[in-house]
Amino acid sequence: MTDCKLFIAGEWVDGTGTFPVKDKYTGTVLATAAKASREQVRRAVAVANDVFRKTPLDPYRRYEILAKAADIVKARSKELMDIISAESGFTLADGQMEVTRSIQTLLNSAEEAKRIHGDIVPIDAAPGQANRFGFTVRVPLGVVCAITPFNAPLNTVLHKVAPALAAGNTVVLKPASYTPITAAKVCEIFAESGLPSGYLNMVMGGGGDVGMWLLEDPDIRFYTFTGSTAVGRVIQAKVGLRRTALELGNISATIVCEDADLAWAVPRCMNAGFRKAGQVCTSVQRLYVQDGILKKFVDQLADATSKAKVGDPKKADTLVGPLIDLKEAERAETWVGEAVNGGAKALTGNRREGAVFHPTILTNVKQEMRVMCDEVFAPVISILPYGTLDEAIERVNATPYGLAAGIFTSNLKTALTAAKRIECGTVHINETSSSRVDLMPYGGMKDSGFGREGPKYSIREMTEEKMITVSLP
Repeated sequence: MTDCKLFIAGEWVDGTGTFPVKDKYTGTVLATAAKASREQVRRAVAVANDVFRKTPLDPYRRYEILAKAADIVKARSKELMDIISAESGFTLADGQMEVTRSIQTLLNSAEEAKRIHGDIVPIDAAPGQANRFGFTVRVPLGVVCAITPFNAPLNTVLHKVAPALAAGNTVVLKPASYTPITAAKVCEIFAESGLPSGYLNMVMGGGGDVGMWLLEDPDIRFYTFTGSTAVGRVIQAKVGLRRTALELGNISATIVCEDADLAWAVPRCMNAGFRKAGQVCTSVQRLYVQDGILKKFVDQLADATSKAKVGDPKKADTLVGPLIDLKEAERAETWVGEAVNGGAKALTGNRREGAVFHPTILTNVKQEMRVMCDEVFAPVISILPYGTLDEAIERVNATPYGLAAGIFTSNLKTALTAAKRIECGTVHINETSSSRVDLMPYGGMKDSGFGREGPKYSIREMTEEKMITVSLP
């Protein structure tokens, strides 16, 4: 067991209390994490604000620091994978993907640090402005508060921290209490990469106290948050005119058309439904499969799922490990049990062993069932038949959310019609809802939030456009 301390002004600091961080599969305590006091939260923000104003970093230095951080992550891949597997319960394959993607997030952020620019504004084209020139520059905002989830304890942290630093901001990070060890490693890595003290600070604790203290601090200029829609509403209401980027909940759907290549679609749907034990906001929760291929698709998906290895995430061939907490596995078991009692049929899974819930495929589901109308955040896929594309699109759109969706088809007109009409921030053609490349813009519509991640797009969110004019008397 180790200590996981707060990181303020380049120093590791004890909190005023502690909480345990457990191995999500074995339940053993991995570390004792420090809980920040109100005064420590205030100090972290004040340090970040003071450093921002007194110690600016030029763009090339930001590039060097971020590129060096990417090298360190690559060199420490095994250590990071082991920590992620233990404190999140993710399989080795999921942990490896998390580390690999994080390197790209850092490299993309490093490159974008050198590309921040404004525009030439043709002021001289306006009447009476012949001897006047204009241009814009993008300037950093100041202190960025990053509030991050457990389900991408390295890459989502870096999707918030790295672009903020690339833009010239300072950061106060509050990681999920389930997974603070990985976040502490991020602080270590940036310190080793040459980031000046105070540019990145980390406080830990619950959303009801530490989170609220952060929202109340007037020196924070921007909040970037990934989590539930309910918490997103609280953040937006609390911070007022200050800016936010909110990546919130979803009930993700993917459409499989009769002309889809099933050899391509089936393994992608299975992986997208069950990777990270279904604890991804774009996990395939609803699969709409056209009538003509329904039986063939269901048989293939159920057969592949029934052969998947489930359990110990540290075994190389495990597909599905534990959920983040026993209570979440029990919730998933309850929701599936309600669906089955209501007439749904479980083709696979529907079995819990401790915090592990076996990957479950449901058919004969109804819209009012919780596995359909709430975000399940567990390895559960519901398959529904459809007849026409119009019907499928209407059903995909019939939720308050709009983060991402996918469609499998060989018909270009079908693909582009769906892409145009589906109400989501991203529509993937011949990929599932859960296909994300880290350099692309990523974010939602409707109750799935607003703002865009992806280093280039996050930097745009985290900078201010300033207009400058020059007159020649």
